[in-house]
Amino acid sequence: MRPVISTADLAALLDGEPSARPAVLDVRWRLNGPPGIESYHAGHLPGAVYVDVDTELAAPPGAGGRHPLPDPAALQRVLRAAGVRSGGLVVAYDDGDSSVAARAWWLLRWAGHTEAAVLDGGFAAWQAEGRPVTTGPLAPPEGDIEVRPGGMPVLGADEAAALARRGVLLDARAPQRYTGEAEPVDPRPGHVPGAVNAPFAGHTGQDGRWRGPGELARHFADLGVRDDVPVGAYCGSGITASSIVLALELAGRAEPAALYAGSWSHWSADPARPAATGPEPG
Repeated sequence: MRPVISTADLAALLDGEPSARPAVLDVRWRLNGPPGIESYHAGHLPGAVYVDVDTELAAPPGAGGRHPLPDPAALQRVLRAAGVRSGGLVVAYDDGDSSVAARAWWLLRWAGHTEAAVLDGGFAAWQAEGRPVTTGPLAPPEGDIEVRPGGMPVLGADEAAALARRGVLLDARAPQRYTGEAEPVDPRPGHVPGAVNAPFAGHTGQDGRWRGPGELARHFADLGVRDDVPVGAYCGSGITASSIVLALELAGRAEPAALYAGSWSHWSADPARPAATGPEPG
C-alpha cells in the first residue's frame, strides 16, 4: 500500500460502492491551537470523522513524554468508533504539511493495519480543487479493526542515543528548536547528541504535496541515510517525526525507520541525559 493517496483517487473511492469506501480521519492539530475540532465543524471531507491527536492518538502526557503511544485497547475503541474496518483502507488528512496525518498513518501501521494512507496535499488541496466539503459530526457504522501493536519499530531513549552513534538519528523539528535557539514547550533546549536535523517541513513542496521519490531519496542521502545504515527519527513529542518515516518509505527505503515515540519531550525531561546545541550534531 503506497503511503500517500491523491485527491482524485480518494474522490473516486468516496463516490464508489459504499462497501469499498475508505474510513477518512480528520486529524487537524496545531501545537499552540486553536483546536482542530473547530476547523472540522467549519468544514471537512464527506464521511470524515474527527480524531483528536492529544486525547485519542496519544496516551495522557507524563513520564513517556507529551504524546506517548496510546494504550492499544483505547486506540482500538477510537478507530472502531471512526469506522475503521479490518483490511479496509484508511485515509488521514490535516490542513498543514501532512506531518500530523503521518502520525495517524504511523499509528495504524504500528497497530498492524497496513491499508493506510495520507491524503496528498491534505484539506487545502481538496478544497482548492473545489471538491465537496460538508459540516457537522459524523457517526459511521462501528468498525472491527483489531489493534495489534508491533507493526512499526519503536525506540526508547537509550536506543535513540545508540542509534545517533552507530547509525542516523533524524530530528524532525524546525532548525531553531534543533539548535536550541528556541524551545517553546519542552524542559530544555537542544537536541540528542549526534542527531541530524531533518525538518518535517522539507518533505513537502510549497503546494503542500509530498516531494517525489527521487527528490526525497537525494534529500535523505545528503543527510547520511544509506540502505545499510539503521535510521531512526524523533521530534518534539513523536508527532511530526512520523513524517520522516513516511517520507523515507516514499523515497524507497525498504525497512521502516524506527520512531523515538517519546522524542525530545521525553529526553529533555531527564537532566542526566545530555543535550547538544548549535547547528552541528555534536
